Amino acid sequence: MVRPLLVIPLLAAAVGGIWLARGALQRWRDLQAAATYELAGDRWPMLARAGGAMVCGVCVTALTVLTALGAFGGLSHGGQGTDRAEPAVDAAAAGAWASGGAGRQQPAPPAATDPAAAGGAGAGATATPAAASRFDSVGHPGGGELLQSAVLGPDGKPRNVRVWLPAQYAKEPNARFPVVVMHAATPGKTADAEVPDVFEGVGAALQAGRARPFILVAPEAPNGTAHPCELVAAAPAAVADDATLRNTVAASFRTLPPGPASWGTLGVEGGAPCAAAAGLARPDLYGAAAAVSGRYDAAALTQTGAEAPAGSSAKLLLAAAKGDSAGLDAARKLQSALKSGAGPAAKAEVRISDNVQDYTADRERLRLVRQAAQFLADALAKAS
Repeated sequence: MVRPLLVIPLLAAAVGGIWLARGALQRWRDLQAAATYELAGDRWPMLARAGGAMVCGVCVTALTVLTALGAFGGLSHGGQGTDRAEPAVDAAAAGAWASGGAGRQQPAPPAATDPAAAGGAGAGATATPAAASRFDSVGHPGGGELLQSAVLGPDGKPRNVRVWLPAQYAKEPNARFPVVVMHAATPGKTADAEVPDVFEGVGAALQAGRARPFILVAPEAPNGTAHPCELVAAAPAAVADDATLRNTVAASFRTLPPGPASWGTLGVEGGAPCAAAAGLARPDLYGAAAAVSGRYDAAALTQTGAEAPAGSSAKLLLAAAKGDSAGLDAARKLQSALKSGAGPAAKAEVRISDNVQDYTADRERLRLVRQAAQFLADALAKAS
């Protein structure tokens, strides 16, 4: 209804512009003829018509652009901004979004999964229906694309979730990718706010061909405590078995089925205990975990590993810079505690990386993130 209304002033401006332009041209010819015979002529009528024709030309250009782009038509649908905070939309409706459209990521249909590969096969696991969520593009760090949406948390409240897609995601439209969930340590923040160079570190590992491409998911840390990862060590299932997050990501993007063959977890510095706890608590959900520059409650995490589902063993990388003596000491204590632990804890495969050394702490962290990305990609590739 709005576009046809734009045509009326467009035609009026075009007709008026043509009439004024012709009048200005006629007056100019009259002035030229008068100059030939050395007669004085009045230039103002010509200038007035020429100015009016220019104004009409500007109006025609503006109205043409608005009509072509459908700017008013798009606004008449209204409220696209209000949809951004919606935590989830129906999966069938999500397919209507055009791929690559103005900052939107087309939700991919969920892959067919069998219960054994879905990662939720643990006793008492509750099936959560898959629902695609609309993600908005917020940047292109590390050579990939960063998107954000609101997804329901374990407490039923919406929380921000950021998803980083590697460059290969757009280049390989039929491929499905492993997923790494990255934990934050600050309430109300995502991990990339604490470790801003994490995408550059992961992207560098992928571009160098040292790691298989994967999708990085960074959910917002829960509120209610100043140190969420300390609570995770005491109750790891609270973050490890985040079924809504797994199902939403799997329904919204081209991922491999959730499970130990294709999903891992990562934590850097304050988020490292969260990653270790998630990997030790649910090795049936996460095939590998990487914890970088962390400090750990060895007793609590060993108990967490001992209570993991039977028949599974965690794969854990504990990485710290060569000069980080406190971090390496914490890693070795956790490794020793797990070896002497009970049940699945004793079966955990724990590696310690202590060979990273560089000029600044930021460069060391970047190299550690690259190392963690390579470990996770390799572990998931072997599992699949």
